Amino acid sequence: MYNCPVELALDVIGGKWRAVILAHLKQRPHHYGELRRKVPGISEKMFVQRLRELQESGLVARAEVPPHVEYSLTGEGRSLGPALQALYDWGVERAARTGASIVGT
Repeated sequence: MYNCPVELALDVIGGKWRAVILAHLKQRPHHYGELRRKVPGISEKMFVQRLRELQESGLVARAEVPPHVEYSLTGEGRSLGPALQALYDWGVERAARTGASIVGT
């Protein structure tokens, strides 16, 4: 049981890495290695664990596309698009206000 809808949302996508992975997949499906390179500060073990959690939550789909494995957002994952875009936009604005640098934007 949750006391607030935000609590439920953060239970599913909270933490540093889940939202970052989802944001990259929001752009388009990615092969495993390509997605892994887009999230450089995470250990291999943690990356695999977070991908599995996102799959178990029904937000990410894993498909064998020989010789690769491809990850994409499910319909439920795509429904997060506006929230992910709002977080992205806020991050860009915050960086501009505070002088923080964001690599890759």
